[in-house]
Amino acid sequence: MSQHDESLDLVKQAIRDAGLRATPARIATLQLLRRSSQPLTHSAVVEGLADVNVDKATVFRSLNDMAEVRLVRRTQVGDHVWRFEAIDPNDEHDTGHPHFLCVDCGTVSCLSDVKLTAGSQRASEAVGEVTQILLQGHCNDCK
Repeated sequence: MSQHDESLDLVKQAIRDAGLRATPARIATLQLLRRSSQPLTHSAVVEGLADVNVDKATVFRSLNDMAEVRLVRRTQVGDHVWRFEAIDPNDEHDTGHPHFLCVDCGTVSCLSDVKLTAGSQRASEAVGEVTQILLQGHCNDCK
């Protein structure tokens, strides 16, 4: 079995384990998000699936269905555009990671290795639950 087949089988099984039907649109969407190094907008997912011939409405429903069952995370970085990224299937406690938003070009990058310190976590928990950390600035291409 090739690595592509393994990946396909794992994606199908993840979708089924989450209680959804493993439709071609959901499979292709989750594979695309798992390959992406940054969160993708709905339109970027539609573009990425152009060769699969999945319509915009089906992509939208697939993204939202998979967000409801926590296969993907829906993030909004202040620009009123939802972005979607796969949740790490190997991390059952995946609560997200910070993102960097370039205020010049609008690029959103994952900062997967950035974590709150223990002191920062205690301080934030005293106020409430942190659901997202967003850093803004100028990316290396724009500065």
